[in-house]
Amino acid sequence: MEKDQVEKRVYDLYDDYCHGRIERREFLSRASALTVGGVSALALAQAMMPNYAAAETISFNDERITPRYVTYPSPGGTSGEMRGYLVQPSGEGPFPAVLVIHENRGLNPYIADVARRAAVAGFLALAPDGLYPIGGYPGNDDEGRAMQRTLEQPKLLQDMVNSARYLKDHEASTGKLGATGFCWGGGTTNHLAVTLGGDLSAGVPFYGRAAATAEVPKIRAAMMIHYAEDDQRVNAMRPDYEAALKANNVRYEMHSYPGTRHGFHNDSTPRYNEAAANLAWDRTIAHFKAHLV
Repeated sequence: MEKDQVEKRVYDLYDDYCHGRIERREFLSRASALTVGGVSALALAQAMMPNYAAAETISFNDERITPRYVTYPSPGGTSGEMRGYLVQPSGEGPFPAVLVIHENRGLNPYIADVARRAAVAGFLALAPDGLYPIGGYPGNDDEGRAMQRTLEQPKLLQDMVNSARYLKDHEASTGKLGATGFCWGGGTTNHLAVTLGGDLSAGVPFYGRAAATAEVPKIRAAMMIHYAEDDQRVNAMRPDYEAALKANNVRYEMHSYPGTRHGFHNDSTPRYNEAAANLAWDRTIAHFKAHLV
């Protein structure tokens, strides 16, 4: 195989691994069988594992924010109680609120950092941990991914709905609520837009599963939807989703980022595309300021 073909194949295998279609051992084994000039692609595969320490952009002790963990009731969820990472901007509140929803592996350091970024931009941010009812994010993505697969999806989604309502009603919130999320969290952002109706003012899903066409008429939020260029499974849902949004007069924007793969906003892995991630985040913050402030 040519080098670019091998790299694409390794990225495709990594995508399968991230979404739980293959295990870590199989990912590394199949990558090691790919060679370029007789050299195994195993090193490339190993380099794709998250490096959260190198990716932190906002320190937890940054003077512009006050972060803390909070617990709150979650009726109908996995255990009836949830925990999240609440980050409040410095200064006088109340603040418009943004829910930050994790991928398919719980509240890892990347998502916590995104919540801090939202707070620095002036929003009361909550990043719920869907794994809290079964012990919380375990400290590594492999275990986190396996744990999230054990949860009943309707109960996990209800935990996210309850998290959104908790944040909207928080004493430091203005009551104007936005939501953003990545991969599974992107699909969940679309789910919240359907479920919350007028209680969600703005939604920004990143490369997530589209809302079901029959459910789109329930959306009242202004939507900004980010896509990676090379993301076949998610992008296949785009035409029907856009047609439904148009047919129901939902306010929306869709952006696709050239040269990107699924997960391009996550700065802890090589799929990260700095220029696209920064542009998408700037657009996200501008969208929230336009519809929440």
